[in-house]
Amino acid sequence: MTTTEWITDIALLLVVFRQLREGRLDLRTFLIPLGIVAFVAYSYLDTVPTAGNDLVLIAVLTAVGAVLGIAGGLWTRIRASGEHLLIKAGAVSATLWVLGMGARMGFQLWTEHGGADTVGRFSAAHAITSEQAWVAAFVLMALTEVVTRLATIYLRSRTVRPAQHAGTGAPAAPVLDHTR
Repeated sequence: MTTTEWITDIALLLVVFRQLREGRLDLRTFLIPLGIVAFVAYSYLDTVPTAGNDLVLIAVLTAVGAVLGIAGGLWTRIRASGEHLLIKAGAVSATLWVLGMGARMGFQLWTEHGGADTVGRFSAAHAITSEQAWVAAFVLMALTEVVTRLATIYLRSRTVRPAQHAGTGAPAAPVLDHTR
């Protein structure tokens, strides 16, 4: 793995670890992970192969990313505190995030250190036509996991019940912070 690949993989893992400590749900909560996966997609997603069973592989891993992302978003706590929304990733959410991001990193390390022949045989037996199909599948899995997790968190944040204003009894509308 290149230094850039290590940095992006670790950065994506740190995104959720940062959320193990409760903090405000703000624009950075969404922009940082989206920026990272946009960079990864731009850097590694040259083409989406469609020959053989390439699209099946891509669809399966993209679906896995969606399941992990939605589940991770559902297992992330969101609550109102006064006029702000707070977010905290729990153990389940962090585990799902590490599982998804770690699987891609582990697969890449495995193929670079002895697993390439096994992947080649699997690919030939299942009509997966190129290495680019694996790259596209794992990049789209990561992209889908990030986008669906963030979308789930955003949608859930819209349903959080506001806290009561002290002394007035009127609900305070929690807001998605644009700055810290």
